[in-house]
Amino acid sequence: MGAEEFQFGGPIVWWPTPELVERSNLKRFMEHHGIASFDELMQRSTQDVGWFWEAVLADLDIRFDRPYERILDTSRGIAWARWCVGGQLNIVRNCLDKWIGTPAQNRAAVRWEGEEGLTRVLTYADLYREVNRMANALRRLGLKKGDVIAIYMPMVPEIVVALLAIAKIGGIILPLFSGYGAQAIVTRLVDAEAKALFTADGFYRRGHIVPMKDIADEAVAHTPSVEHVIIVRRTANESIGWETGRDHWWHDIVEGRPRQNAASETEPTDAEDPLMVIYTSGTTGRPKGAVHTHCGFPIKSAQDMAHGLDVQPLDTLYWVTDMGWMMGPWEVFGTTLLGATMMIYDGAPDYPDPGRLWELVERHGVTILGISPTLVRALMRYGDDYVTQRDLSSLRILGSTGEPWNPDPWLWFFNTVGGGRLPIINYSGGTEVSGGIVMGNVLRPLKPAAFSAPVPGMAADVVDDEGHSVRGQVGELIVRQPWIGMTRGFWKDPERYIQTYWSRFPDVWVHGDWAAVDEDGLWYILGRSDDTIKVAGKRLGPAEVESVLVGHPAVAEAAAIGIPDPLKGQEVMCFCVLRPGYAPHDDLREELKERVAQHLGKALKPREVKFVRDLPKTRNAKVMRRVIRAAYLNQDPGDLSSLENPTAVEEIKMAI
Repeated sequence: MGAEEFQFGGPIVWWPTPELVERSNLKRFMEHHGIASFDELMQRSTQDVGWFWEAVLADLDIRFDRPYERILDTSRGIAWARWCVGGQLNIVRNCLDKWIGTPAQNRAAVRWEGEEGLTRVLTYADLYREVNRMANALRRLGLKKGDVIAIYMPMVPEIVVALLAIAKIGGIILPLFSGYGAQAIVTRLVDAEAKALFTADGFYRRGHIVPMKDIADEAVAHTPSVEHVIIVRRTANESIGWETGRDHWWHDIVEGRPRQNAASETEPTDAEDPLMVIYTSGTTGRPKGAVHTHCGFPIKSAQDMAHGLDVQPLDTLYWVTDMGWMMGPWEVFGTTLLGATMMIYDGAPDYPDPGRLWELVERHGVTILGISPTLVRALMRYGDDYVTQRDLSSLRILGSTGEPWNPDPWLWFFNTVGGGRLPIINYSGGTEVSGGIVMGNVLRPLKPAAFSAPVPGMAADVVDDEGHSVRGQVGELIVRQPWIGMTRGFWKDPERYIQTYWSRFPDVWVHGDWAAVDEDGLWYILGRSDDTIKVAGKRLGPAEVESVLVGHPAVAEAAAIGIPDPLKGQEVMCFCVLRPGYAPHDDLREELKERVAQHLGKALKPREVKFVRDLPKTRNAKVMRRVIRAAYLNQDPGDLSSLENPTAVEEIKMAI
């Protein structure tokens, strides 16, 4: 990708007001440490890493059961940095326990609305009580510290309770996207050897009930490690399957034991004990399980919220997400560590009409709204009226993540939703990062689609192929220093972790994004530099799609790529080589598309399936997806000298 492919810079459209700067978390943090400017903060936070993260822990009032002996240990190398060494910390004490007995216990922790119009509010005291009850229930089922417990649920208040209850007993949280098909769930449950699964009888989407328990049952049937399934009654679906001894209604296991449910011990855990495994797809092989710890992911989440989004205790944050994507747990841990309010919604954001999202903001007093460029592109098609007829005066910050912006939808979000007054805090990083590498903030001006800078504490840079810093041109996004939220490796696969992030340049994290910095020091993310497909912010490895396709008796080989889509950022496009005896036809094409949707989720259904006689491969049989994508899009495929079968490139162009 060359510099000529991106229009850098442009006019500054937002400047921070003195009032916003003065009341901001960043200004307070800098004044406390005698730091005069944001540039000075960036320099100090990335050159004295230990000092910075100790300062963050103190600023967040993170309380340890046993003090740590050393903030950072890199004796095994930067890639295997250990944090808060010797400390004992279960993060739930800081998310919930410390608020009890203070005025914060009466503040809303969770505001919820369902697609059908039901609403609920849990205060911090309510959430503390419900987490205790579920923690006791999990222990009665024999679940304990170190057990992996999966969450495959709609966005209802119980999903927050489940996540924190798992952490409270010292279990390891395994969040799963609610739109996954059974095969995608099986892959993750089996790899993590999950002992239990939270799910629901179903959930509502566009007025219909999605039979979630049926999908969970199909997955658990192929996962022998799962001993218990806990089901929330969401839709009163009477037709669900049931396995006695394995299946438990949520309400049955938490009710009727008032004395036992009054309190629950928070399990002592080391600061570096695993808290969560979140799976993220790469370009090859099975999904990667990013391992996060009690002193890692939650701290980074809260720091990004405080320093980037300026989240304060009286804020209500609504990030349009799912608990299976990083931003779900991020919202839970970040808001509760800061004592703020999270808003969650279970339903389609444009149902029953395109004004639903703006109604949610108005009804629940949302002050910070996070949304993907994909959703903005979808909603702006309906015009301004759905927005302007709602009172959005509660909003003070807008946020975005998921995929790169283009200027027109950014400006619509800025002007129509934000009235030209509110900053759009653009946010980009990833599951393995626990949040952002680059991010907006309330101290620096903004241009459309830009990021203010790296997040404080992130020693980010943009480099060329030799690893040299570049400005004014496109390069690889890298990080030169460890940070507290960095994944502690991939679950049971340390070599793959090193190969993925640390193998290109010595002691440098190579993130896999194209990035650039303009003449005014603003940053831009321009897309993935690898083959990962990203549909509406959901990362998908080509291998996951391809394995589903070749499971069909007609398909001998398959390749999946991401192609541009004006609404979703990317859509899945598949190319299949058929086995002898099978001929291309439209019925087979539709059957294969539905097969992918069934196994991986409707959101990941391919736009098209094309049939070819061969796929471009290297001599060691590696399918060249980069070449396939370029050929299909009629772009320059680059160097083809490594191809064993260069004529296959023409096959892609002529695919039927």
